[in-house]
Amino acid sequence: MKKLSVILSLAVMVMLPGFANAQESTGPDTTGYNPLSIRPIHESDIMYKKGLLRAIDLREKQNQPLFSKNREISRLLVDAVMAGEIIPYFNDSLNYGTYNGNGQLTIDEFKQKMLIPSDVAPLSKEEIEIALANGDSSVLQQGGPEYFFATDLYQMQISEDLIFDKQRSRMYYDIHAITILIPSDHPSNIKGIEIPIASFKYVELVEKLFKDNPKAIWYNPQNDESHKNLADAFELRLFSSYIIKVSNPKDAYLVDIYGGDQFRGIMASQWAAFELLEYEHNLWEF
Repeated sequence: MKKLSVILSLAVMVMLPGFANAQESTGPDTTGYNPLSIRPIHESDIMYKKGLLRAIDLREKQNQPLFSKNREISRLLVDAVMAGEIIPYFNDSLNYGTYNGNGQLTIDEFKQKMLIPSDVAPLSKEEIEIALANGDSSVLQQGGPEYFFATDLYQMQISEDLIFDKQRSRMYYDIHAITILIPSDHPSNIKGIEIPIASFKYVELVEKLFKDNPKAIWYNPQNDESHKNLADAFELRLFSSYIIKVSNPKDAYLVDIYGGDQFRGIMASQWAAFELLEYEHNLWEF
């Protein structure tokens, strides 16, 4: 009889809405799993982890399948934001920023970051009216604000963890965020530095934007019948990139660690990649 009472009590608790919501609210992040992971690995199974930040130039030959005409990954991201399908974030931490408490950008804030910088201040409504009253119609040629096209956004960054899963005895690249930037060398970028526009949760991109989307294509230049979905392309690491930051106490970029010397920064990037490869190799030596 006592056992029956316990079973009935548990059944009632599960049926109560409040109890169910409490269970759901805990989420995977309170049980040792990273909610940003596509294939979460329990923290107790992680023997080694290193945070990496990679830069991708979509103009490179190996990356052109990500930037094929009318299917550019940057176009896909921008269009999805404007349609309200995915959430843009202020930076790749994905949880804080200067815009609001949760780090999310509104569509208007996103559009503002897409504006082409200009040294010329836009005319006010009053100034336009005065110019027209004086017979100067040239002010009408200024038009509205100008924005960068998706094809102008050929620089991206990938934030990820390199993880060794001791349960499966293998190394994983666990992508957390993708960031699109205004390139430093773009002719319309008067600031001359890379300007982040927005970051996106990779897990959200895969679930809401990439899967079963005919526009989310990695274009196979060798075979038109073998294009891949972007989720598969990233999983297979079908892109060229270089490391610009490895997690460190000062959260410094490699180039900054070497005093801003670009050449030494490039060498440090190659050396960091070699060290990570060597570490994985040594795991199998012992």
